Amino acid sequence: MSAHETPCPSRERVQAVLYKPIPAGVKQAFLAMFVAGFAVFVYGAARGNGRAWQAFHVNWLFFTTIASAAVMFVAVQRITTARWSRSVIRIMEGFAAFLPFAFVALLLTIFVGNRYVYPWWDMPGTGELIPAKDLYLGHGFFWARSVGVFGAIVVLQLWYVWTSVRLDVGISPEGGAPWAAGLRAAMRRGFGEERRELHSTHSRQGYMAVIMALLFGFGWCVLAWDQSMSLDPHFFSTMYGWQVFMGGWLVALMIFSGLVRWFNHHLDAHDLITEKQYHDIGKLCFAFTAFWGYLTFSQYLVIWYGNMPEETHFFTLRLTGAWTNLTVAVVVLTFLLPFFGLLSVKAKLWTPTMMVFAASAFVGLWLQRYIEVYPSIYGLRDKGTAPLGKWELALFVGFLGAFGWLYTQFMDGFPKMRVFLMTSPYRDEVQVPCDPKTMEPLPAHE
Repeated sequence: MSAHETPCPSRERVQAVLYKPIPAGVKQAFLAMFVAGFAVFVYGAARGNGRAWQAFHVNWLFFTTIASAAVMFVAVQRITTARWSRSVIRIMEGFAAFLPFAFVALLLTIFVGNRYVYPWWDMPGTGELIPAKDLYLGHGFFWARSVGVFGAIVVLQLWYVWTSVRLDVGISPEGGAPWAAGLRAAMRRGFGEERRELHSTHSRQGYMAVIMALLFGFGWCVLAWDQSMSLDPHFFSTMYGWQVFMGGWLVALMIFSGLVRWFNHHLDAHDLITEKQYHDIGKLCFAFTAFWGYLTFSQYLVIWYGNMPEETHFFTLRLTGAWTNLTVAVVVLTFLLPFFGLLSVKAKLWTPTMMVFAASAFVGLWLQRYIEVYPSIYGLRDKGTAPLGKWELALFVGFLGAFGWLYTQFMDGFPKMRVFLMTSPYRDEVQVPCDPKTMEPLPAHE
């Protein structure tokens, strides 16, 4: 990150912008999208339309990987004891609001839409799968694994965000959306002396962040295998999980770059959110664009030179017929355009260019999720016959509406900045942590 000083404003200055509401029209638009999109889904699901469930699953993968990766990025700020992001990281913590909805959506897919989404659902026990896959994809083991792993990720990530938000609620006057009044009261209950709260929370978050990193890496590999790779039950790739969740990580950062600019404008917080932070986020977007390209090419290269039929058929299908142009578009939109476009400093700082490349990666990742799912279900199709139309658009609109509405509700319910770590006179003591019981410096960094 840039070697620059973080803003050190007064507490009163930060508190003046904490609860400025998001325009009602924005929230109403997201709610309307949510209702309209899911009305189409309910109609299709009630009539037994498989496309409705498949579009549901594509969008679940797309938005859920982004939301979970965003919270993991927040935890990385604690692992690295980052100071550059204190005034902006709450904007990313808000992504956690989507996770409970995503958990319910996963339950619906597994227990209601299973035969429409998982082509192998009736294969276990029939001899069509190799013994290892027959055991791995057994229904009981499958749902217990997917629900258990994702449930653990959701609980830990929500708990982490709770500990972060609690510090800011504890030192701020009551305010925010009425729906969250009870939660804010619970956060204030038992809130102690400022310095002690800082160190006890910092210590707790240190353990939680490291555990989250391990759970996120392992858990999303399992979820990628179960919810994406397994749709082709004969395909193997040890790099698949990494490639899936790092796509979510990349696009979470791209969305972050846009939201930081919007909130800076909306809150009139130009003294709190600076161009240097725009640059820092832009550099992260560029770096993880390169990393996504590295992972994607590495997976392809290993399969190409290995030339094993159980692996090569996956890419052969996606580079044939109706799927060819979509697969090439993923590489162009997610890697080539952002990588070469974000090489310069000015492209990262100037809002129009940054938003063009963020939108490019956003669309590219959605197409990647699409070609992860649909070719495995529909197989080889002639050019121009890819099932991409009203169902996919409707469910994208519905999920985008759900994500946006839940996000705006969270941001209006809680402080929009980390006022505690921005203004506390003890804020930089976390660089040399203290024992929260004795308040004596620890002999070495955690």
